[in-house]
Amino acid sequence: MPQISINSPVGAITVFAFEDQIVALDWGFVDEFESTPVLEEAQKQLAAYFAGRLHSFDLPLAPDGTEFQKAVWDAMCKIPMGQTATYKELAAMAGSPKAFQSVGTACGLNPIPIMIPCHRVLAAGNKPGGYSGHGGLETKRALLKIEGVNLPLPDDQGDLPL
Repeated sequence: MPQISINSPVGAITVFAFEDQIVALDWGFVDEFESTPVLEEAQKQLAAYFAGRLHSFDLPLAPDGTEFQKAVWDAMCKIPMGQTATYKELAAMAGSPKAFQSVGTACGLNPIPIMIPCHRVLAAGNKPGGYSGHGGLETKRALLKIEGVNLPLPDDQGDLPL
């Protein structure tokens, strides 16, 4: 599968493509690259995003998931840069207002983080929560800070997942 790795403010990330679509983004660096035009464009857009010059990605994304997960990921893409939504708000945006726990699961299974901005989704009370499969809470905070959103540090009770 074609892939390209880049260094970023949140560490090394690798973007994967299938045919002419982005299918995954993961943390870490791969030794062997097989680039394609869509991966080169992804690299350019990620660099512009991390530099604060890009507010939304314009790439052909093809995440693999259930219809519900895809609806959640599509709704996530509608949260503007520099803004956040709670899991409950995202559930309503995805057309399933009572499914906020399932929305949390879908966020954790997002195969293309950053481009599908699950870092913009917060727990009740605007606590960071989640993001364990995508670099952890420090990565979530760093991505939001790039977008101009500063999250408070967790209180004595810690971050709640939902």
